[in-house]
Amino acid sequence: MAKKKEPAVIDLNKRKKKMKRGAHFNIGAMIFLLIFIYMTFYVYTYMTRKKVQFYEVVEGSIVEDRKYTGIALREEKVYTTDQAGYINYYIREGKRASVGARICSLDETGSMEQFLEENEAAAVELESEDLSSLKKQLASFSLSYDDEKFSQVEDGKYALEASMMEYVSFSALDSMEAAMAEAGVNFHQIRAEQAGIVSYGVDQYTDASGTACSYSDLTPAAVTAEAFERSGYSRIQTKSGDLVEQGAPIYKVITSDEWSLVFPMEEDDIADYSGKDSLTVTFPGYDLQLSGKFSVITGADGKSYGQLDFSKYMVQFESERFLTFEISADTTTGLKIPKTAVTQKQFYLVPEDYVTQGGDSSSQGFMKETYSQQDGSSSIVFVPTTIYYSKDGYYYIEISDESEIKAGDYLVKPGSSDRFQVGQSAALDGVYNINKGYAVFRQIEILTSNEEYDIVEKGTTYGLSVYDHIVLDASTVTEGTIIYQ
Repeated sequence: MAKKKEPAVIDLNKRKKKMKRGAHFNIGAMIFLLIFIYMTFYVYTYMTRKKVQFYEVVEGSIVEDRKYTGIALREEKVYTTDQAGYINYYIREGKRASVGARICSLDETGSMEQFLEENEAAAVELESEDLSSLKKQLASFSLSYDDEKFSQVEDGKYALEASMMEYVSFSALDSMEAAMAEAGVNFHQIRAEQAGIVSYGVDQYTDASGTACSYSDLTPAAVTAEAFERSGYSRIQTKSGDLVEQGAPIYKVITSDEWSLVFPMEEDDIADYSGKDSLTVTFPGYDLQLSGKFSVITGADGKSYGQLDFSKYMVQFESERFLTFEISADTTTGLKIPKTAVTQKQFYLVPEDYVTQGGDSSSQGFMKETYSQQDGSSSIVFVPTTIYYSKDGYYYIEISDESEIKAGDYLVKPGSSDRFQVGQSAALDGVYNINKGYAVFRQIEILTSNEEYDIVEKGTTYGLSVYDHIVLDASTVTEGTIIYQ
């Protein structure tokens, strides 16, 4: 008899435990996967989201310095020689000479120069004071150099050569005078006829007719545009050892510490400086600031020029004809914002006397005339409106698709039957304020600017305040853009 198979016994408890373990593992993995996907998406969107940088409004100022180039005019007299010969100087450039002081000497045969070359005792070294002066000249030239005015290089070269030669000649000739007299070297000495500052650079310019004119004879009233042209400028710089012809200019004497700077002026300059009788100027490279008497003059050509008169520091510029300087204008103070934050927006213009308040609120707005689509009857409704600016009797209100006031709408004047049709518009300068987390246009009044910043009026009704946050680059957002910090 066959044995009966016993039915398989299934342990339900073990099976349930196994199922629970499997189900628990699958749910946990799914939750983890969802969290991972969410975090990956969040990181990706954060990394790829367009970043909006902001700027915190602060108080600041801009000093408006304007750069000009003028010609220096002094009381100076040029002296010429009545005979030809080799010239040697006794007084250094820029030194003051008294009446009767030895200025230079003329040697018709050149025996003086030969004597100096043959005598080693005539060889001299520059003193530390002379070297220091040459270094200052080089530093000043370097700081004031402008690539657009390359002709300044020639002027600088003349000035340095003159200084170098005068230092050497002064020391050599002064020490060897007795020896030359014993050797029978004859030379004609030229002495100062009047006291003043000695200079060896004699310059001139070409006028409109092509005639050469000396700057030494030029007065402020006789100035013309040609006097400022470097292309017609020439300078004679006589040095020790040069052969000069009869009648050639050999030196000049500046007889007064009074001197003037004359410079061309545009209409804007005249308007800005009108009413001022003095101006403060700075000379780049000289570390010098001066205040001078100011006036606007009319030149011989009918053009307007500025004239600055000074009573000191003439010696510092005695060898300069063209001087670059800056006029320190008034400092403008206000709210300082980057130029990149500024944008423009168009607004409707509505007369100020059309504004009113809602019947049960303090909101400002306008009474708008509306028409029924069914029977065409008209009615007046109050429309709350944000006002951005007020100027010349008009309020500036927003132009947008969401606005309830659009071009062509009629507004009714409170307490009157007068109507105004919306349509006239104008642009305002402004920035996007993000204090509330989204971009809101705020109008600004620009007082002055430089290459990087604008100074805007503070305390305006619809404008900015200190510590407001604004969008650094206005081109990256639009009105209402939500800002993620």
